[in-house]
This record gives sequence, C-alpha cells and structure tokens, in this order.
Amino acid sequence: MDAKTLDAYERDAAGYAEDWHTQPTDSELREAVRSHFHVGPTADIGCGAGRDTSWLAEAGFAAVGYDASPALLTEARRRHPGVPFEQAALPELAGVAEGSFQNVLCETVIMHLPPEELAPSLRRLTAILVPGGTLYLTWRVSPGAGLRDEHGRLYAGFDAKTVRDSLGPHTVLVDQEVTSESSGRTIHRLIVRTA
Repeated sequence: MDAKTLDAYERDAAGYAEDWHTQPTDSELREAVRSHFHVGPTADIGCGAGRDTSWLAEAGFAAVGYDASPALLTEARRRHPGVPFEQAALPELAGVAEGSFQNVLCETVIMHLPPEELAPSLRRLTAILVPGGTLYLTWRVSPGAGLRDEHGRLYAGFDAKTVRDSLGPHTVLVDQEVTSESSGRTIHRLIVRTA
C-alpha cells in the first residue's frame, strides 16, 4: 500500500467514510456480485468504511472486510456493528489464509498501489480464493504513470492488459470500462473465475 495514500485516509477517515456512505448505491456492482458470486466466505479487500462489506453480509454472503487503515476500520466497525473487519494490506494480506474465500471483492483499491506492488497483489488476491472462486476487481482509470490528488492519494495508471497478464491463467468473465454509478468516475471492471 502506498504510504502517502494510507496517511491521507488516516488523517480524515471520518470525512471519507461520510463521503462514501452518501454516494449513490452502485447497482451495477451489486448486480454483478449477484450474477457471479457463489454463496460462501467472501472477502472485501480495501473495504474502507465498510459499506460494501455490510451489503454483502446482508445479501447472505459470509463477509469479512479488510483494510490497511486502522482509522477507516474504526469507522467501519462503528457504522456496521456485527460485521467483522480486520487489518490487512496488499500485497501481503498478512493473516489471510490461502484458499479461504469463495469470493473476493476488491473495489477501486489497486490504483493506490505503487506499480511494483501490482503483480504480487493480484497474485495474492487470487491465492486467497478457493479453486473456482470469483474475484471482482475494479480500479479507477487514470492517465500517465501515476498521479496524486489534492490529499496525496496515489492513482497509478496501468492498462487492463497489464492487470489481466498479472492475474495468471484464470477465466475472465467480465472485462469492461464503465462509469461508476457511485463515484461518477471511469473505472475498469474485471471479474475472474480461478482455475
């Protein structure tokens, strides 16, 4: 995880949490999850303040949220009591066992990674899935090698081919560039079934 990005989330976790919770619901994300996820243990990697983790739990998935930011996890636990949240950061996801999840949601997280951490992070996301598990992965499309916003958050630029190649020999179910209903930003969406 990029240190300056993590620091930005730590400084204003309550503000980011409020912003995310007041954004419109992303019905395309929810429809894709219903279409491609199977009932079973589900990880929300980079869960932030827990909005999607909570929805996953309400939708019948045994969901656990993971985030690198202790302050965002405090917000998640406060807003969604009864939903489990744990600290873990890409690329290592320390403490998360291989083959322990049927589904992994990683929504607009990987663009915060330095380029050298992309491939090991993607390998780790698929490694924590069972065979035949599903990874839902999105990132904000950014021009150039990497830009920072006014808060210092990194938005690394990389193309979909780089991401697909780093994921390995898995089956791509969805590969599309869309406008997020929630943020209004251009994102790339990949849904992958593990071998």
